[in-house]
Amino acid sequence: MLWYVITAIVAFAVGVGVMLLINVLKRKRDEKTIADAEEQAKNIVNKAYKDAENKKREAMLEAKEEIHRDRAEYEREVKERRAELSKQERRLQQKEETLDKKTEAVEKKNEQAQKKLADLDAAKEEINTIKRGQLEMLERISGYTMEEAKSYLIANVEAECTHEAAMKVKEVEAKYKEEADEKAREIITLAIQRCAADHVAEATVSVVPLPNDEMKGRIIGREGRNIRSIETLTGVDLIIDDTPEAITVSSFDPVRREIARLALEKLIQDGRIHPTRIEEMVEKARREVDATIKAEGERAVFETGVRGLHPELIKLLGRMKYRTSYGQNVLNHSKEVAYIAGLLASELGVDVATAKRAGLLHDLGKSVDHEMEGSHVQLGVELARRYRESDEVIHAIEAHHGDVEPHTVIACLVQAADTISAARPGARRENIENYIKRLEKLEELTSSFKGVETSYAIQAGREIRIMVKPEEVSEDDMVLLAREIARKIEAELEYPGQIKVNLFRETKAVEYAK
Repeated sequence: MLWYVITAIVAFAVGVGVMLLINVLKRKRDEKTIADAEEQAKNIVNKAYKDAENKKREAMLEAKEEIHRDRAEYEREVKERRAELSKQERRLQQKEETLDKKTEAVEKKNEQAQKKLADLDAAKEEINTIKRGQLEMLERISGYTMEEAKSYLIANVEAECTHEAAMKVKEVEAKYKEEADEKAREIITLAIQRCAADHVAEATVSVVPLPNDEMKGRIIGREGRNIRSIETLTGVDLIIDDTPEAITVSSFDPVRREIARLALEKLIQDGRIHPTRIEEMVEKARREVDATIKAEGERAVFETGVRGLHPELIKLLGRMKYRTSYGQNVLNHSKEVAYIAGLLASELGVDVATAKRAGLLHDLGKSVDHEMEGSHVQLGVELARRYRESDEVIHAIEAHHGDVEPHTVIACLVQAADTISAARPGARRENIENYIKRLEKLEELTSSFKGVETSYAIQAGREIRIMVKPEEVSEDDMVLLAREIARKIEAELEYPGQIKVNLFRETKAVEYAK
């Protein structure tokens, strides 16, 4: 047991000794490592110092070289600038010498100019004296003062200018009128040929035939109660006169007149004429006329190919079947205007559908002008706006009689088609009183111009022949006078078609041999 203890102690002592030895060796090695590291650090620092010194010396050398180069460049630029300044100084000296010479020359020229101006003033005074003398001599010779001579020359120049202007106007008008007339004649002729419609003049009164004269008494009734009932229910006037076997129905409203005519025919056919029966027949006739109006409106829309019209507009179109203008049926006239406007539009490459639509609706206001205040143009515009027609169609309606200036091609085509339909032979008729008044107004208007001696309306008012006073109107003035007369006729008169203005100037010299 003791042996084990001794052995353990010895082993422990040996272990401690080994540990101490190892520590001593490790310390020596670490010290050597530290010494080596310190030596190496010293070497690195010394090397860094040496490199820094080298770089410093190199930088100093480069800076010196750069300074030397900059100094040399600066000295070179200074030399160049000095040379340039010397050159400019010499140039300025030369210019100064040149300016001095020029100044001397200008002074000499000024002196010469002053001398010449003085000579010119003297010559001008002399010329004015001579001119005054010549003017006085001319005035004595001619017998005119200066102002009179000026007026005479101005009058001559004005006469020449008037002549030239008249000739130029005549030449330009003739040229463009010939071209325009030829093209318009071709297009309008083609349109008229393709749209040949029959015309039937319609009266503003309706005549109802009677089987016998006894029927007049039955229609009048006891104490006139039957005729009063008819007139009250229909709003027309019944004219019962000595005309055999006939009664005339008169009314400003064609629809009322048609209702009264149908009701009378039904009453005559039925034979029972009393207020109750009259009321039944009038109501039946009114329904028939309403149905006819709707059918005629639909037929007009179908025949012209116009689509998308408001139902109320179709009914208003149908009402125009019973409306006449100067004896021409307005519905037939509107359909014809639609046809012609469409044909003209196709020839010119314009929207045919819009042209037809505007042509069909252009007289829309005539369907209600007996019931509402205003011209048929204004009423037509209001109705078209109410039922949401396009601005182009509304403008064509508004401009077709020249109430406003047409500014679209469609409006011009509708205006032309309306004139063609209304002006063709047999389309319309006027009573003799209106016809005579129009001719008198035409002659009165043309005779109001200065220099007109007499004027005569011929060819049913389609031509006016004017005799002028030769001593007041020259040949050149005739062209301008004819133009002024035509413009005034367009502005103040209403007429179908066109009016030809002819001016005649005749100078006569009469002498008697004794």
